[in-house]
Amino acid sequence: MLEAEVLAQLQQAAEVCPLTPAQVRERLPAGSDGEELAYSTVVTVLSRLYEKGLLARVRQGRAYAYTPVADRHGLTARRMHRMMDADPDREAVLSRFVDDLSARDEDLLRRLLGGPEAPGEGG
Repeated sequence: MLEAEVLAQLQQAAEVCPLTPAQVRERLPAGSDGEELAYSTVVTVLSRLYEKGLLARVRQGRAYAYTPVADRHGLTARRMHRMMDADPDREAVLSRFVDDLSARDEDLLRRLLGGPEAPGEGG
């Protein structure tokens, strides 16, 4: 998935500086035919990621330079929030999510929420 590849390149560079579309294009691997992606394709992908709220951008000359709004884990959390927001029955979504957690993940969630571990679990 091209969006994931672009996001991965931006994540790697995030601590250094924002990247322009040309810089992102240079970092992406060539396609199976050995050809680089078209500049306009990279711009389109970056624009879509920006519109989804996954990237911030600043003007740099005639182009924008992009950086992720959060690290990889933060972006995953943002996607989870968007999915929950898309369903009007938030309680049902959370209930099903928690029901499907492993015992280990359930204990982790309890610790994160400040509650007691399940009896006989944890260490």
